[in-house]
Amino acid sequence: MTPEKLLRQIDFIKEIDKLKYIQRKTKLFNSDRCENDAEHSWHLALMAMVLFEYADESVDLLKVIKMVLIHDIVEIDAGDTFIYDTQKAHTNTEDERMAAHRIFGLLPKSQAEEFITIWEEFEAGETPEARFARAMDRLEPLLQNSSNNGGTWNEPGVNYTKVYAKKSAIKAGSKVIWRYAENLIDAGVKKGILKKE
Repeated sequence: MTPEKLLRQIDFIKEIDKLKYIQRKTKLFNSDRCENDAEHSWHLALMAMVLFEYADESVDLLKVIKMVLIHDIVEIDAGDTFIYDTQKAHTNTEDERMAAHRIFGLLPKSQAEEFITIWEEFEAGETPEARFARAMDRLEPLLQNSSNNGGTWNEPGVNYTKVYAKKSAIKAGSKVIWRYAENLIDAGVKKGILKKE
């Protein structure tokens, strides 16, 4: 007989496959294809592994990887909110909190509690791990848009001021990476792929 704990874990694993169907606005590097949330999370995990030496503070890399792998799972229920959306705030919403409890609640109690705690820590952005994980989350679309002639920077209402404000979260996790990001943003303006105002 299969243990109940294993059945719950398998149910969770099946459920999170839905993350592959959640489309983001940003496109793959030098591509016309939008990435999905699963690809985004995988990319952030590898970015964290490669770039963690640039974190301003000592970080628990495994915890950062857990954060970036699970931070968007709530979008299975809540959907992806475009970072520059003018109708809906790109912040933790009640819909996302309910999604976290439903989806992570499929797991056995101790794992569910751990995942919810990690998700909440990422959302709060107050620990060194959360600050660095959020820096990775903001850096990846910046790299994508830079490679795609502006990508989502071409959406109505998106300009230098909005991009700079949203991407400045990188600074809280890594000043070195933030300097690189600032240069990319400025280069976007110089190339004409990011409107100054």
